Amino acid sequence: MNTALTIAGSDSSGGAGIQADIKTMTANGVYAMSAVTALTAQNTTGVTGIMEVTPEFLAEQLDCIFTDIYPDAVKTGMVSSGGLIEVIAGKLRQYQAKNLVVDPVMVATSGSRLISEDAIGTLKKELLPLAAIITPNIPETEVLSGMCVKTKEDMVTASKRIYETYGCAVLCKGGHQLNDANDLLYNETGEHWFMGKRIANPNTHGTGCTLSSAIASNLAKGCDLETAVRYAKNYISGALNAMLDLGKGSGPMNHAFAIPGEYKDI
Repeated sequence: MNTALTIAGSDSSGGAGIQADIKTMTANGVYAMSAVTALTAQNTTGVTGIMEVTPEFLAEQLDCIFTDIYPDAVKTGMVSSGGLIEVIAGKLRQYQAKNLVVDPVMVATSGSRLISEDAIGTLKKELLPLAAIITPNIPETEVLSGMCVKTKEDMVTASKRIYETYGCAVLCKGGHQLNDANDLLYNETGEHWFMGKRIANPNTHGTGCTLSSAIASNLAKGCDLETAVRYAKNYISGALNAMLDLGKGSGPMNHAFAIPGEYKDI
């Protein structure tokens, strides 16, 4: 069985973070493991508290994983401090991790910065050059490229700039009211568009976590990058289209929408 590791924070409401990652990886047919960067107290209406782990404890988690069940792919999510990013990058280099998918969680949908400028600098220097692909939304693409992204052409220019700067493929996600649900993959062969249909579902908590974890799952199974992205987009569309409606805020998707079986149907 292929294996995948998520390095991210915990979401106590289960819709994002490592919980969404594990559900996604399981639904996509790989064995999921996790290294927790932080605990959060949150639900569909917001985050009320964050308790970050120490760099030493994160390093211990990663040592335990890589020396026992070596992951075929690794996904990183929100990591808020430079010290933790340095640990992650160091361990990924030490163990020669492969198929790294970086979800560079820096800017909330509201536009608020989620990590410090110092941590963004460490992310750029230490982690992005190790990635096979990164999956920024539009605000994050603007931070990484240093330019405003307002049009389809801007997405191409910014993604190319990121690719040339850090040497990793870029999946620029075309949400945030730009270019509907169409995403742009930019890699060594140029631009590749993945057209999507916007689904009228307000419950989109954890979509970024889910997409990056699905890509990592597909890479773990041996898919090429374009195939991994295509199937990941199909999966997230199905999870949204299931129209799960939980919580008082922006709720989670149904990660198990395609899982049949006698245990589910009891």
